[in-house]
Amino acid sequence: MSKLKSNSSAKKRFRITATGKILRAHAFKRHNMRKRPQSMIRKARGTTVVDSTDHGRFRHLLPYGI
Repeated sequence: MSKLKSNSSAKKRFRITATGKILRAHAFKRHNMRKRPQSMIRKARGTTVVDSTDHGRFRHLLPYGI
């Protein structure tokens, strides 16, 4: 059987941890930050884990855990 292709856009947006969880960046951080509360900006720092209900949705995009 041939190899599966990883989704190129998913490679740039997601990381898979050693335990198999999928990390993502927080949303709404690109522009217009002056309108957002400081608390929202602080909470949206760094990365977070994709919710377990959405895990299957993203897992097939990165079949080899890139």
